[in-house]
Amino acid sequence: MVNNIKIPVRTCIGCKNKKPKKEMIRIIRTPQGNIEVDETGKKSGRGTYLCYNVECLNIAIRKKILNKSLKQDIPLPILDELRRLFKKYILKF
Repeated sequence: MVNNIKIPVRTCIGCKNKKPKKEMIRIIRTPQGNIEVDETGKKSGRGTYLCYNVECLNIAIRKKILNKSLKQDIPLPILDELRRLFKKYILKF
């Protein structure tokens, strides 16, 4: 009998590639309306996934896919902070 282990797969909103959930960064809009990087993947709120690639984040911001996915207009200062945090998480990965 083959042991079928199901690995959760998510789609990057920047490049549209599908990857295992553990290989992606989750960005959430909390119930309070804050935009955060979810390190655990378990925080409550509306979430979306990106590859560990700055270009995917830039595409998502430029095409306003991030705004649509989180159902909120994201101000420029928060986008700049998100870029900074994103780069920090890429270095960890």
